Amino acid sequence: MRAQPLAPSPSVSPSRSCRRFRAGYRTRLVPLLALLACVTRVPSFTRPLWNPDEGYLAVQARLLAQGGALYETVVDRKPPLVPWLYQGAFAVAGSESLTPVRILAVLAQLATALALASLARRRWGDAAGRTAGALYLLISVGLNPEDAQAAGFELFILPGTAAALWCADRRRWGAAGLAAGCAFLAKQTGGAVLLPVLWLCGVRGGGRGGVLRLTAGAAAPVLGAALATDPGGFLFWTVTGSGSYASLGGSGAHALGRGLANAALVAVACAGLIPPLARALRAGREGARGPDGGRATADLWLWLAASGGAVAVGLHFFGHYYLQLLPPLALLAAGALHGGPAHRRTAALRTSACCCVLFLAWGLLAPRTELDHVRRLAGTVAGRTGPGDRVLVWGMHPETYWLADRAPATRYLTAGLLTNYSGGRDGSRVGETYAVEGAWEVFRREMATRPPVLVVDDSRGKPYGPPRVPGLRRLLDAGYVRAGTVDGAVLYVRGTGGR
Repeated sequence: MRAQPLAPSPSVSPSRSCRRFRAGYRTRLVPLLALLACVTRVPSFTRPLWNPDEGYLAVQARLLAQGGALYETVVDRKPPLVPWLYQGAFAVAGSESLTPVRILAVLAQLATALALASLARRRWGDAAGRTAGALYLLISVGLNPEDAQAAGFELFILPGTAAALWCADRRRWGAAGLAAGCAFLAKQTGGAVLLPVLWLCGVRGGGRGGVLRLTAGAAAPVLGAALATDPGGFLFWTVTGSGSYASLGGSGAHALGRGLANAALVAVACAGLIPPLARALRAGREGARGPDGGRATADLWLWLAASGGAVAVGLHFFGHYYLQLLPPLALLAAGALHGGPAHRRTAALRTSACCCVLFLAWGLLAPRTELDHVRRLAGTVAGRTGPGDRVLVWGMHPETYWLADRAPATRYLTAGLLTNYSGGRDGSRVGETYAVEGAWEVFRREMATRPPVLVVDDSRGKPYGPPRVPGLRRLLDAGYVRAGTVDGAVLYVRGTGGR
């Protein structure tokens, strides 16, 4: 007599069992990635701030909280999302510390890792999902700590870009566009993710309707942000007003050296990913693409290429720009490791963990030379002025205002906007001639209307100092006298003949 097949238990249906399995997978994965996200961000909590971008955002957030208007009271070449995040964090927990923003950065990293894990799991299975999430967090620290540990613009791009691919992978074109639009609002280069999303829309039958939903989704948050600020100012500061900045201007050798150095750091962090990626590329050239004909990773290679273009745009190659490369690299490595021997996946994770430890040690032990200078300078500014006084810090460290708790006398928080100076320029395209269009007229009007009580020349021999900037020199000659120095920064106070 033939045995009858066992029927499923009436109390546990196959669909319910599948749901429980998925819930169990998430229950195990989320705490693991959350712990890893916290560990990799430990150095970020060990100092008040990491780079001038954080200082710029902190000052912006304070001014906005006091009733200021973005692109009017305070300006920057970036979209408004990250300043709003800082403002919201300060509203909840106060503006004396960046700790609440650091926590948001941990959550942003966790959200990115979870989106990547879900993408990899959908394409290649459970093990690939765990691998993608873990690899991303391990390599996320693979830059100079000032770039990797800062809660800056590029870090907050990443959840939006990962979410855009996640939605597109599920043919949710409107949501994919919305996520891409939010990535753009963190920084303009976040919009690069639209390239692989549009490719997916084409190959997966999105059609005209999918493209329309994608376009509408991407446009909605951008238009909303423009209307919430000042449409003209938003367009100028985020799109049309940065032509002089996006130029090497005689500093090509220095910028190229910086780019190669940062690429080398990323290569060290990704040492565990290089062998599987090299094997995948070799297999692709030999035609061994697998049953899907290579389509499972074509969008990811396109994402990597688009992110590489985002790194190169502007021709500055700062380290934090390279963060955009890391999500597609982690996904591609997870896909390359799929189906191979388990020891290869273990080796990739082990190597990445060892490199991660080295970068974390660097973050914990990195010198604080510039931070110490800015803190001493801020202490002097606070001691020489009152809480209601306005100050002009002529330099590239806007965090001086935040640490001193003094309001800037101008909407231009760094000398860069008034001289086109940025890290690495040799002076050939630095000066009033290369300033943001119309900036000096506004600056002179601000100085006449509410002159600063104290002017700090923090140029320290850089090509944007008073000898090279007639407008600043005239301001100092007209009503200020020298009142001392701090670590090479020169202080000026209003003289008896000042206004």
